[in-house]
Amino acid sequence: MEATIGGVDKAFVAYPSRDSSLAGIIAEGVAKANRMSGKRLRYTPWEFNDVAGNPLISPILEGIESSKFVVADITYLNPNVVYEIGFAIGRSRRCFLIRHSHTEGDKRVAREVGIFDTLGYDIYDDSDGLAGSLTAYVDPKPLAFSTALDRLAPVYVVEPPTKGGVTTVMTSRLKKARYKYRSFNPAEDARLSAADAIRQVASSAGILLYFLDGSQETNFIHDTRTLFVAGLAHGMGKPTLILAHGSADIPLDVRDVVKRFGRSEDIIDHIAAFSLEITEHLQQADPTPLKDLTPLQSLQIGDPTAENEMTTLGSYFLRTDQYSKAVRGEVNLVVGRKGAGKTALFIQVRDKTRSDKRNVVLDLKPEGYQLLKLKEDILAHLTQGASHHLVTAFWEYLILLEITYKLLEKDHSAHKFNHEIRDLYLELEQTYKTEGYSVEGDFSERLLALSQRIAQDYAQRFGDTDGTKLSTDQVTQLVYSHDVRHLRRQVSAYLEHKQSVWVLFDNLDKGWSTQGVDAVDAMVLRCLIDAGRKVERDMRKDGHIVHCIAFIRNDVYEHLMRQSADYGKEMRVALDWTDPDMLRELLRLRLMSGLPASSVNVGFDQIWPQLCISHYKGEETSAYIIERSLMRPRNVIKMFAHAKGFAANLAHQKIQESDLEKGIRAYSQDLLVELDHELTDVFPDSRDLLYHFIDAPPQLTEAVLTELIASAGIESSDVQRVIDFLLYYGILGIQDSAEHIHYIFNVNYDLKVLQVRAARAKSDAVYVMNPAFRPALGIRDTNSV
Repeated sequence: MEATIGGVDKAFVAYPSRDSSLAGIIAEGVAKANRMSGKRLRYTPWEFNDVAGNPLISPILEGIESSKFVVADITYLNPNVVYEIGFAIGRSRRCFLIRHSHTEGDKRVAREVGIFDTLGYDIYDDSDGLAGSLTAYVDPKPLAFSTALDRLAPVYVVEPPTKGGVTTVMTSRLKKARYKYRSFNPAEDARLSAADAIRQVASSAGILLYFLDGSQETNFIHDTRTLFVAGLAHGMGKPTLILAHGSADIPLDVRDVVKRFGRSEDIIDHIAAFSLEITEHLQQADPTPLKDLTPLQSLQIGDPTAENEMTTLGSYFLRTDQYSKAVRGEVNLVVGRKGAGKTALFIQVRDKTRSDKRNVVLDLKPEGYQLLKLKEDILAHLTQGASHHLVTAFWEYLILLEITYKLLEKDHSAHKFNHEIRDLYLELEQTYKTEGYSVEGDFSERLLALSQRIAQDYAQRFGDTDGTKLSTDQVTQLVYSHDVRHLRRQVSAYLEHKQSVWVLFDNLDKGWSTQGVDAVDAMVLRCLIDAGRKVERDMRKDGHIVHCIAFIRNDVYEHLMRQSADYGKEMRVALDWTDPDMLRELLRLRLMSGLPASSVNVGFDQIWPQLCISHYKGEETSAYIIERSLMRPRNVIKMFAHAKGFAANLAHQKIQESDLEKGIRAYSQDLLVELDHELTDVFPDSRDLLYHFIDAPPQLTEAVLTELIASAGIESSDVQRVIDFLLYYGILGIQDSAEHIHYIFNVNYDLKVLQVRAARAKSDAVYVMNPAFRPALGIRDTNSV
């Protein structure tokens, strides 16, 4: 439809009507703007787009398509308005977002969602202020984005905040359909940026979503992201599957397209049909790329989340000493903070080892929730010794089964033409497919089914009596469905025809207790390591090379150390970044991958000024970014991506001061939300603690810091633990008498160094808020204490 009728431009106005006072202000402001605009521009409000049961979806979407641009009020995040914002952007319509300054509305939720502040919005006080904003020049030029499809990982998934059976079935069925996918994972990224959502949807041939319809705030946050992405997908004409429970209350705009389910079989059927749509979309030629994209708009530097760049990471991965040690099999633990690059290293070790077809490589990603049944229904009732015995047997059994599964999968076709392994294969297959063990689904489904089966058998045999002790025979009967000795002998015989086995574990520490890592979690991990070493020893006795490596967070490792001191002797590497030049090189490799081949050997100092202003507030810009990264690769990539997104939205040829400032502010908000969640995990009563630092001075005496923490409701006995947390995560640093500031990454990540410095200074200790958090907290960079 045309955006102009009779020579008058049209602009669609979307807003909810649940707050009648606010709706009145918007309606009056729109009327005033229409009178002031005369015949030049006509604003068309939609006053009832959130009225349940009003079957007027088509007129709304038609109104968006017929508009030169769209105005949307986000004071309240009405589900239909959120969808319409996404739809408008997907249909290449400019979205001008507005927010009422005197209404709290859904400001808190919007801050957590992350989409809207990365798009930018205009504040109005009253109807006159709104009319003034609407009659000022609104650039109708839509956001530009690349339309090239990612054919290697063609599906995009927005994952819910809490994983469970539904999510497992969703992703495992995609894998069954042999579709790799990228995802937004709230456990990895606290907020979803609009630029990232647009890029992900535009490059996808299928969008998989799960609408929760819950009254809890976390569910509302997820549903808001889901509806925005659904709007983008529908606007761009992408195959989209939105799943929801049969009883869910679905927003009007998507009610007719949501696929409901009551059983896991329903999800399987929906994804089977969805897979055909993806295939059909992939068979189409790529859309003609936009010719007027600026270098920044077309530049791709990969994704901050390693899981989303499995197919491209190899072209720009920085091969560190830690990588070299892991790929040589010299370690059995890789330890690092969130965002330090554990998963990236995991992917590269996996890809390097399996490039030799003689190797057997298992990339296993168990998550905490898959073991929840085992933990709650069994381990809570066993003695410590019995728990350790049972879980070690569980992991050893699982590793053996997964090696068997991989051998059968790897040689499914080859054994038919290779007489050396044919008989071994058939015997191994017959032993593996025993009654009582499910071989269906992917690893997540097999792990979930095994843990649930053991929990059910335990309940039938022992009930819920506490302090239960188990004999070796009882553990064997409970855990094993196979004759394990016979299976182990067959696997060992089969491995005579292979070179080495690599068992890589990642993600185990995801989804653990909201109270932080507890003793049972540490025991589960300890047993995994013990089981891995036992498998290695047993197989090496037969002359086989087996490597088991677990990738875990450093705080989890430290908890493991406290629980059992001998784990300090484990062969491990730590992904601790302390050298800014290493982060610069990491960024250079990514920039090079997105530029013409002729730029491959260009140094950082040559390429950086072409993409970003050289200095900001008197500081070299790459140093400015790295200083605020907490020395984590993911944060460097995020900051650049945010700044690039703002620059690309305004068609800037390079990142300007205003783009960098907006990008740092958006990143700061990401960081604040993420660390507030992590602190809440450890101290559930400390939710929003970091927000008590709003407008605080950048430098704090011990007395002021203690008072701020206490004002958040933290018990006096926990204040020092909270301070240690703030130091440990780099939120605070310690300033010495020479006014040098020491953050955790400046002291080789040794918290004790900072604790000693604070103890020596006593009441004269000066704590400094990391500049990464200051924009989100409104803290000004001054030198006053």
